[in-house]
Parts: sequence; C-alpha cells; structure tokens
Amino acid sequence: MSEVRINQCSLPVWDAVTKCEFTIPKKQINDGADVSFFLSSMAYRDIWSFIFQLNASIFPRLAPNDQECHSGVTTYELSSKHVTYSSAVKKLGNLMEELSKIIDEVPPDTGPRRFGNVSFRKWYEIVKKRLPHMMEEYLPTQVLNFGNQSSGEVTSKDELEAYLYGSFGSAQRLDYGSGHELSFLAFLGGIWKLGGFNVTEHEEEERGIVLGVVEPYLRLVRRLILTYTLEPAGSHGVWGLDDHSFLPYIFGSAQLSPPIRSPADITDEGSVDGAPNPADVAKADAVQRERKTNMYFSAIGFIYDVKKGPFWEHSPILFDISGVKAGWAKINKGMMKMYNAEVLSKFPVVQHFPFGSIYEWQRDPEAVTAQQTAHTSNQPNRNGYQTTSMAGCDRAVPVSSSYTARTNATTLPTASIVSRAPPPTAAPWARASSQTAPTPVTPQGDSTAAPWARRGGAGAASSEFSSARLPPTQAPWARQPPSG
Repeated sequence: MSEVRINQCSLPVWDAVTKCEFTIPKKQINDGADVSFFLSSMAYRDIWSFIFQLNASIFPRLAPNDQECHSGVTTYELSSKHVTYSSAVKKLGNLMEELSKIIDEVPPDTGPRRFGNVSFRKWYEIVKKRLPHMMEEYLPTQVLNFGNQSSGEVTSKDELEAYLYGSFGSAQRLDYGSGHELSFLAFLGGIWKLGGFNVTEHEEEERGIVLGVVEPYLRLVRRLILTYTLEPAGSHGVWGLDDHSFLPYIFGSAQLSPPIRSPADITDEGSVDGAPNPADVAKADAVQRERKTNMYFSAIGFIYDVKKGPFWEHSPILFDISGVKAGWAKINKGMMKMYNAEVLSKFPVVQHFPFGSIYEWQRDPEAVTAQQTAHTSNQPNRNGYQTTSMAGCDRAVPVSSSYTARTNATTLPTASIVSRAPPPTAAPWARASSQTAPTPVTPQGDSTAAPWARRGGAGAASSEFSSARLPPTQAPWARQPPSG
C-alpha cells in the first residue's frame, strides 16, 4: 500500500489507485503479551499519530508575523467562528445528529432495573439495521468505493462500519467507556487514511474534526448515558480520571494552552491569555460558564450533571490535576501521557479493539523498545495466570524519521502497562492543589502509583503517613485526610 504523508506529524493518506484487500476487523489482543505487541504495532503508530495531529491542531494560533504572545492570537472554542467546516466534516456532524434522533424513537424502559436500561439494546438494534444506509449517505463516496473494490469483496465501508458500530457502547453489558471512544477515534482515522478529509488544508480540517465531529459524538454519547443509564465500562470508580471519556480532556486542555505557529512550538508550560484557572473545575458556577466554550470544562460539566457531592470527593484525580501550577500546557502534556498509559496500554481497554487492513496487526519496523521500568505490572496470559515480567512490555512511543518533528513539540510518553485493580497510576505531573477544599483520602490497600512519589514540600503527606507506614508506591497526590 503506497502512502502520501501530508506533513511529518500527520497520519499517512493512502494512494486511492492502489488495489486494496479490506478485511472485517477482528480481535487480536487476548493477553498481556498481545498488549506488548500492540504497543509496537503499525496500528498503535497510526492511532497515536492521529491523536497527536488532532491535539496540535486545536492549540491557539499566533498570526504568522506576530512577534507578541498577547496579540494576533486565534483561539478555537466550541462553536468557534474561526473554523471552517468541510463538506465531509459537516456530513459526519449530521450523522451524529441522526443517531441522536433515534434515541427519541426508543424511550427508556420504565420497569425496575439495577443497572443500565434495556431499551439501549433496542436503540442499538435500530442503529445496526440503519447504519449501512447511513454510512452511504454521510460518508464521502471516495471512502466507500476506495481501492477498486470488486463485487462480493469486503469493502472499506465494511471495515469502517465495524469501528463506528463499536463506538456507541456495549449492548450486552449496557456500558460505555474509553475503549468505545477509542473505536470512534479509529473510525475517523480510517476516513483520514482513505482520503475522506480535505488533507491539503490539514490543520483547518483537523480542527473541524475535533469541533465538528468529536464534540457532537461526545454529546451523543452523553445523551445515551443519561437516557439509558449506561454503566462505566471497566471504571476505576473515583480513582479513574473519568467514568466514560478521555479525549475531551486532551483536546480541551489544548484549547487553553499557549498559542503556537506550528506543532514544533508546543511548550510544556503556560496558558493562553484569559484562560480559566485549572482550579475552577471545583467551582460549579465557573464550570457552567466555561463548558459552553471548552471541551475540558464541558466534560467536567457532565460530571456535575451525573454526580453529586464535593468535586474532590467524587473526582479526586481531576481535583488533583486542578492543582497544577504550570498551566494548561502542562496539563495537556500530562493528559497525553496518561492516555497512553491508562487507555492504550491497558488490557481491559484495548482487548476489544479489532484489527484489519486499516489498522494492521503488524509490527512497526521502526518501533523502539524501552527497558522495563517499575511501572511494569501484571497482565493476564492465555493460561489464565498473571505475568509479572514481560520483555518489551514497557516501551517508548515509536519514533522514526517520519515522526521526529513531534519530539520538538512535546515529550512523547512511555507506555506503562498496568491492568491490576484500581486505583490506577496517578498523574505524576499533577501538583498539590492550592484550593482550600478538603483533599482526597488516601485509598487503603495496594496502590499502583509509581516509585517517583515524593514526600515533603507542598502537598506532601503529613507525618502521620511517615515512610514507615506509607505504602512504597504511594501516589504523589496522597495527602492528609480531611479532619473531622
């Protein structure tokens, strides 16, 4: 398959004149060793490349000749007038609206239930029947007919449909989580690879994808969760970042980061002028104001919609991150690392991700394997046991000659495969919050945080949690429990 790379940081676009052999995507990840292989695969490389280019596109931009950071800045808020949506982006946004309308046809069941509403299965079945026709209506023709396909063969439409169908949640388990969100990202990345987006205006198109497709998809998912009370899929409870989603925290923090001219200008610290304080996530009135323009606060606002009580109590990880002093760029960098560790490197999340010809279950010849670290943890194997030491389990993001531009923009994360019971590895980049609200109580029992946890200084544990009593892997955000 020949490829055309629009720039050094973008997902490659396939040559449409090449004969393609599409396949129905199928499950390949069955144990921890398969997760290790996935992190060295072509599929992982493509997924990470697509995340990076979408993230970089939504950073505020400086005017080309502007030398001052305080003037000539364009920000990309929700419903921004500074983003032009292509025909492909508009149609995909309309597809999300069409899927949302089906919810009106299937009201939730009123009978007694303990978990998710069974009417979600009815919605799911209707979508399954209509999806082939809807894809023909809303996807670009060149994507549906890609690669000189012959009658009777598996088509590009069949392969993309598997990812879109897998992005709404599980009708069997009545749940939704970051794995389903990943499937939708793969669906959009597949359209990109097949030339369905306007890649000649790649930055403008990438912004359109984030604001005109990803955000409407998140609105659809949130309505599904509220209507059918979908359970979190594989949730860590309060010790996870979010019960359902992750991408809005990446893109939302990018929206508030310092302005750049190109991805190579992305810094590790700072915020755009006028950005809300990270600590505002714990203030309900500030969240209601900012959720209208920012994806991060929109996701926080949804948490306020479905959870009650103090923010620090039901969302301690997000509360901890709100104490970051170095600005939204620091949070964005940390979110990228956390997504790699808590989504792409977690067996419970990626085990359901299917592989075909668009996302290949093939080793990336340019992948770099890092040495094992203390973060390496247990993973299931085919015999049903746990493996504690897998060669190559902890690896660096693949860095090749075609990806070197990224290292100038931000430090790439190292995959940390952790699939033990919650709590998950806490964000090492989160600093103690300056807020006056009480801080989360340290969870009892085993912890999965890394040995880089520090004690002493701002936000450190009190003498009550001395080194003699503190678990050796206690997370850096563990602090004195609230008194009284």
